[in-house]
Amino acid sequence: MMKIKTLMLAMMAMMVGMTFTACSSDDDDDESNYQKYQKAVDDMVKTQKRNDKVILLVAFGSTWEQAYDTFDKVVSEYKSSFSGYDVYLSFSSAICINNARGGENTDPKDYYDPEHWLTAIGRAGYKQVVVQSLQVIPGEEYRRVRDSYVKDFMNNRNGDFTTAYMKSLDLNVVVGTPLMAEESDARNLANVLNQEADIKAAVAEGIVAFMGHGNPEGYDYYGGNIRYLQLENYLRELNLNYYVGTVDMEDTYVDNVLEHVNGGTFDIAVGDVTKTMTYTKNNAKKAQLYPLMSIAGDHAHNDMADPDDDESWYSMFNKAGIVTKAYETNFTEACWKKYKKGEEYIPALAERAAVRRLWMNHTREAISKLGTDEALSTPTTAPEE
Repeated sequence: MMKIKTLMLAMMAMMVGMTFTACSSDDDDDESNYQKYQKAVDDMVKTQKRNDKVILLVAFGSTWEQAYDTFDKVVSEYKSSFSGYDVYLSFSSAICINNARGGENTDPKDYYDPEHWLTAIGRAGYKQVVVQSLQVIPGEEYRRVRDSYVKDFMNNRNGDFTTAYMKSLDLNVVVGTPLMAEESDARNLANVLNQEADIKAAVAEGIVAFMGHGNPEGYDYYGGNIRYLQLENYLRELNLNYYVGTVDMEDTYVDNVLEHVNGGTFDIAVGDVTKTMTYTKNNAKKAQLYPLMSIAGDHAHNDMADPDDDESWYSMFNKAGIVTKAYETNFTEACWKKYKKGEEYIPALAERAAVRRLWMNHTREAISKLGTDEALSTPTTAPEE
């Protein structure tokens, strides 16, 4: 069921992506749509530009109001934490951009892809550009941001900028890494999550299972998938009630997580690496589920929490005889304006102040590289080989 869902979503994303970039078969219409979107972003930047330095936050995206409010919170906190920088938010998913524009689940909202944002940023003449990934692992989405959008911008792919401007950007553009870019980040995240009041209370009473996304089966960009296993190891050093699984990573689906709960030794394949993991049988009768994603969107509400889906994590855990909750009432930092303290809620990673600080630490690390050989070079100034 999960594999079928993943395949269907991938096909839909491809179709909608084609629609976003080619809304009709007429080339003039294609150009008109592209220019229309570009003008909209150009106008936003012209209106909002206050500084010569900018942080572009890049998320996969969502179509849920809870997620939109989470993103608003992240942008607001970045603005207050990074004085002297303008802050914008981009979606990398065409299907999320289109569905948000169409008003799926909420009022219509306009989000734009990194290409349009970076073009507008360049046209506005920003002198320093920081692109911060809001991804959790250095996987497929992060690869696209770093190696496609940012690289094309630095190569002046569409010829939008003068040679003089491109030279001025040399060593003045950096990319902030995802939440768990390195193994040390997985340890840091484990320590932070274990100190969250709601998680701490839940793990003291029973199982706490985190649902990450993962890369599609057969892909392991930059070794990103291994971060889930590393995170689980560090969490289980703190409490053996912790488990981590994913939606897309084979051997860590919900049925695999339940096998681990029952105990045993398992060979878990992660890209080219196979790790042997041993679990002691867990006799806990209660469980709390959490999304290991920046926002609580379709995966959190459907794949994790849907009581009407027999293959959701909620249904599978309860079917296994474990009294399980996917929503909670013990969370006091809810971003969604329509929710109040004490009502049922699914808190995502970016709703936790301590986790947001981890992302912002990555941004500070990226900023510290500006002007050094660790920043990005433009072809106009890079030395010849």
